[in-house]
Amino acid sequence: MIEKICMVLIFIGVAVGVGIYCRRHTTSVDGFVLGGRNVGPWLSAFAFGTSYFSAVIFVGYAGQFGWKYGLAATWIGIGNAILGSLLAWWVLGPRTREITHRLKAATMPEFFGARYGSKGLRIAAAAIIFVFLIPYTASVYNGLSRLFGMAFGLPYEVCVIGMAVITCVYVVLGGYMATVVNDFIQGIVMLLGIVAVIVAVLVNNGGFTEAINQLSFIPAEGSEMAGPFVSFFGPNLPDLIGVIVLTSLGTWGLPQMVQKFYAIKSGPAVKQGAIISTVFAMVVAGGSYFLGGFGRLYADHVEMTAAGTPVYDSIMPTMLSTLPDLLIGIVIVLVLSASMSTLSSLVLTSSSTLTLDLIKGNIVKKMPEQMQLVYMRVLIAVFIIISAVIALVQYNSSITFIAQLMSISWGALAGAFLGPFFWGLYSKRISRPAVWASFIVGVGLTTGNMTSGFFGAPLIASPINCGAIAMVLSLIIVPLVSLFTKPVPFEVDPPSVQGAIDREYVQELQTEAR
Repeated sequence: MIEKICMVLIFIGVAVGVGIYCRRHTTSVDGFVLGGRNVGPWLSAFAFGTSYFSAVIFVGYAGQFGWKYGLAATWIGIGNAILGSLLAWWVLGPRTREITHRLKAATMPEFFGARYGSKGLRIAAAAIIFVFLIPYTASVYNGLSRLFGMAFGLPYEVCVIGMAVITCVYVVLGGYMATVVNDFIQGIVMLLGIVAVIVAVLVNNGGFTEAINQLSFIPAEGSEMAGPFVSFFGPNLPDLIGVIVLTSLGTWGLPQMVQKFYAIKSGPAVKQGAIISTVFAMVVAGGSYFLGGFGRLYADHVEMTAAGTPVYDSIMPTMLSTLPDLLIGIVIVLVLSASMSTLSSLVLTSSSTLTLDLIKGNIVKKMPEQMQLVYMRVLIAVFIIISAVIALVQYNSSITFIAQLMSISWGALAGAFLGPFFWGLYSKRISRPAVWASFIVGVGLTTGNMTSGFFGAPLIASPINCGAIAMVLSLIIVPLVSLFTKPVPFEVDPPSVQGAIDREYVQELQTEAR
């Protein structure tokens, strides 16, 4: 217990210390929200990865989908690495950095407002972010608190409040730079921790070959497949594909993810960041889902509902409870790292969006830069409190699975924003009605499916498949509606801008050479 407490205290001390150190970067709005748009590839890549993978992935998704699909769940991690990280960086990274810099946009709603010349779109996007980032934030607390309860025997409420206070302190103090520096440190912990845990779990089950052998004898409910949980694509390929699409394509339209491209340096930093981010995702996400694939070996100890189904959020903590105390301490710091990095990214995105896109110019007509910084800091605290309260209420509600909260949030946000953002970067023939159509379909489909589910008759049985469908529809609807409506004039590749970017890159190379 002393070892575990010391490791957590050291982690907390480092996080707060980084926040204090990074205060010098928070004297302007651009510095507080984007780190001055001068963040290097390593910090940007680790910030992307740690924001991507939190306790929601490690505890919720890895446990649930490892149980459902066995070792085939590893494909989810591979999809996250290739589609969610590598292709996202290659396709979106350079163009996002260039166009948001040109439009002077610090948030996704600000991008929509400037790109499509519409204050209404900017306000609507800000409202969607405000509403749908909260469930995701609440789900981050849930996963972390289960592990703390297992390791320390602490009440759920204590874990939630402690995590909220620590995150609030370092984000309020250091802004974006504090989050990315902490993300880098926390990312290293995650990389080392996931490898150590996989090795320990396999050793506990007699080694890799023996663990695979035991898993191969377990049947799947409703399937006659032999060895379903060690098969290449698992017992339910269509649903597996839905999870891959939701968790991979979703990063292309989530404001807290694409914001990392706003802040990165110009030049070769994006290409370097793409490789770093992909390797990180392959190890962390691939490793988490691979580990979750062995969850059924612990079926006798997993908490079950009255209906006889497992409590999915309890699967990973049950697996980890068998590890030595030192490894449990590493796991706690691992998940604490993943959770706090995601939480800090979410609340910073929410506060900056609400301040810059809803309050400034609408509620408060004249807002000096220093007042904007005050508002963002206050709202960070407010959002953390709101999400913590929701997490506490949700803990005793009917929504008991982390995956449900994340899929609703990701489905609504990426379902609304993916098409307008992607096509807005690459096409000059996109119209305002097309963007509105994507907003309506993404939010409407996700919330409609959730609402009908409360009455026992969801439109789409799986909220995860619903979110994946919303994302694909967004990519289709935007160009389709734009064919029949008037496009917003915009040059995606003006020669003068490209020339300026090239000159900036050459100047950077000359400076580095000197």
